[in-house]
Amino acid sequence: MTTNPDAIPARDAYLDLVRLHEKLSGEFAELFAKHDITPAWFNVLRIVLGGPKEGVPCQHVFDNLLNRVPDVTRLIDRMDAAGLVTRERAENDRRVVLIRVTPKGRKVCDGLRQPVLDLHEKQFAHLSRTALEQLSRRLREALAES
Repeated sequence: MTTNPDAIPARDAYLDLVRLHEKLSGEFAELFAKHDITPAWFNVLRIVLGGPKEGVPCQHVFDNLLNRVPDVTRLIDRMDAAGLVTRERAENDRRVVLIRVTPKGRKVCDGLRQPVLDLHEKQFAHLSRTALEQLSRRLREALAES
């Protein structure tokens, strides 16, 4: 086996991660488009459904998004207009806006639960459980160091 003398492992790993991200996220964008939502909308639904029943503050949504968006308020506005979430000021602090998932938003999210799991399985079917666990561990290590 010959090694490429021009190889720069850190750069190559970065480029490979970017390419993989584009491939995987593109497949999810296609899946979500079939359900008339965006990946960011699904992400918000996932975050809010995982929060308390009384609602999740906008800041919590912002802090937990997988992909940063420049304006969470506008994102929530569009989701509210689509009937997926509602907003209401917190009773104990009127500065805080709480986000809740509507029945329509819950139905969309529930309808995507199995297709999302199936796509995860398909995307990584070529890797063993051990390999996936090792990959996740290495990625978490890289995240912890960055």
